[in-house]
Amino acid sequence: MDVLKAITMDQLRTDMPNIQIGDTVKVYVKVREGAKERVQMYEGTVIKKKGGGIQETFTVRRLSSGIGVERTFPVNSPIIDKVVVVRHGKVRRAKLFYLRKRVGKAAKVRERLGD
Repeated sequence: MDVLKAITMDQLRTDMPNIQIGDTVKVYVKVREGAKERVQMYEGTVIKKKGGGIQETFTVRRLSSGIGVERTFPVNSPIIDKVVVVRHGKVRRAKLFYLRKRVGKAAKVRERLGD
């Protein structure tokens, strides 16, 4: 088991900010279109974090044309160019699945002050 841990340790990213549940983040994703590659931004609220180590993922939810869209990103994936935390949210739950039922102002997460 230590061999597996040693192999995955050098593949972990160290340039990721501390992402918490409820944070509003901008995820810059590399998108390949044919032979070209460009960076596309995906901004939304982190509703879930899962796993640990090389398998860690986080799910970002945003509203697009009034429809909720969720996208799960592997933390250590090379398709993620960078992640910027826009604001820190104040939540009391580990998973924010209740946001799926809410629309408009009710779907907002309060900002954490004094951070």
